Amino acid sequence: MKILITAGGTKEKIDQVRSITNHSSGRLGKAIAEAFIAQGPVQIDYVTTKFVAKPKLSDHLRFHIIESTSDLFHTLEQLLQEQTYDAIIHSMAVSDFTPAFSLSETQFSERLTKDPLTSANLHDWLTTSEQLTDNQDKISSDTDYLFVALKKTPKIIGFLRKWQPKAKIVGFKLLVDVPKKHLLSVAKKSLATNQTDFVFANDLTQISENKHHGYLISATGSIEEAHTKQEIAQRIVANILN
Repeated sequence: MKILITAGGTKEKIDQVRSITNHSSGRLGKAIAEAFIAQGPVQIDYVTTKFVAKPKLSDHLRFHIIESTSDLFHTLEQLLQEQTYDAIIHSMAVSDFTPAFSLSETQFSERLTKDPLTSANLHDWLTTSEQLTDNQDKISSDTDYLFVALKKTPKIIGFLRKWQPKAKIVGFKLLVDVPKKHLLSVAKKSLATNQTDFVFANDLTQISENKHHGYLISATGSIEEAHTKQEIAQRIVANILN
């Protein structure tokens, strides 16, 4: 069986020394990979980031280290178009936004003086600002305010079914401090929109080092509850192998 797993969290550069990140320990992806390996013959392509927990080195694992959402997109596009997988477990915390440009207080003021910002010219103003700061290496720290514009990144999970029509795909939906009914509703919508076979719905307030509560929802409507990362991994593996 050939499996692809993503884990960890992407990092988006503001400049050459600063970045914004999506927080993820990588421990859930690690648990899922180890659960698959424990079940028998499997080959795993494991796409992850540098400073997170990882499964132990194994003949069953091949690591692909990425940093940004753009790196992830191109790595998955290449892997999924060149190879055929039985299952894809997309547990990575992927940034929804990436820095488009950054301006110091002085630069922002000068930009507004030359080209006043209005609701009518917002898109052109942002696009031009991005082009003007394309080659900026490091933002000076000699400013009281830093203006950072973020632009939306591609929704990578939406491409997985296109790239692998026959694979079993598991997505993840994380919300923060919401009622169970709302969490399940949003997760089911994500499952249908992205054409995944399963989605694991979880709430950040229910996640800690020793606890990870959530619900594995299938496209057929079944819902399985889990309380730890190991239990989540076991439920995912059992459903993929079923």
